[in-house]
Amino acid sequence: MSPKVHGIIDILVVVFLLASPLIFGFTGTLAVFTYALGTAHLALTILTDFNMGLVKIIPVGIHELVEFIVAVAVIVLAYTLFNNNADGKLYYVIFGNCLLLTWLVTDYKGDSIHSLAKL
Repeated sequence: MSPKVHGIIDILVVVFLLASPLIFGFTGTLAVFTYALGTAHLALTILTDFNMGLVKIIPVGIHELVEFIVAVAVIVLAYTLFNNNADGKLYYVIFGNCLLLTWLVTDYKGDSIHSLAKL
């Protein structure tokens, strides 16, 4: 997918993260961590140049690296920090894998010859 489409998906991810504690009934550390991750993802998304004609601070390549690191980190946290919390463990294993999948299918350079990547 193109950087533009990825940017739109990132906004939806932020909404999902910020709504998750309410939707899934998260409390304590799980809720605080999820809100913090949603806020950090919002900042990253707002500050990234997704080739939408906007002047931004963070290049897409840095966004790509941060997203990969976060995806791996939340999967590790699922098995460490949230290992004794079944909801947190399941949530962050699934969320981390979804981030990895999104990272894998995104054409961060925006130079793919495939028509879907040009959206």
